[in-house]
Amino acid sequence: MLGILHTWARNLSYHPHIHYLVPGGGLSADGQAWLPARHNFLLPVKALSKIFRAKFLHALHQSPLANTIPPVVWKQEWVVHCKPVGNGRTALKYLAPYIFRVAISNRRLVKLENDQVTFRYRTSDTGQTKFCTLSAEEFIHRFLQHILPRGFVKVRYFGFFAHSNRQRLPTLRQMLIQLYPEDNPPGQDQQDQKPSPASPLQAFSCPICGLPMRRLHSIQPTGRCPPA
Repeated sequence: MLGILHTWARNLSYHPHIHYLVPGGGLSADGQAWLPARHNFLLPVKALSKIFRAKFLHALHQSPLANTIPPVVWKQEWVVHCKPVGNGRTALKYLAPYIFRVAISNRRLVKLENDQVTFRYRTSDTGQTKFCTLSAEEFIHRFLQHILPRGFVKVRYFGFFAHSNRQRLPTLRQMLIQLYPEDNPPGQDQQDQKPSPASPLQAFSCPICGLPMRRLHSIQPTGRCPPA
């Protein structure tokens, strides 16, 4: 699965949560077959919410912060929202901007006057546009809450998405294309299809001159890879 930390609500309030993109199935133990989940069920959400709360508490006890959390936090119900999103392409496009996006962009700023800032946002439940006016200090405070510490890892990969398993992805991709051809119509997503020795693909044309492009070799990453 792929996890992305998101710390803000649409009105810039502090609302840390994690979006996970989880495949609807998994590889068999021998890695030769895809075992799909039921189309309308992946995990029991109520049980998952309790397990997530317990795991979070256990991890927090490994740090000095556990005693600073009010006990009532561990007694109230936690919410783990889980729903199918088709082939995941739409969800991935929704999550991708959060990797580099800041909490608010200039186009959402409506008015700056009298030491106050007014910006617009859409409510998550109704989709209606609303306006929020804050003092300059409060606006800066809300914005700075979402600047992560230097070196903080915002995105993590697990399972066959992990860096150590990336070499298995081309084979898995071809397996899923054969199993679910309706999710991969011809011509779609060709831009992100990269030829590899394990799954040769047809040559692409240069967008400038129109001549066929030929794969020469792969450039391996030289910097520090994301943690698995």
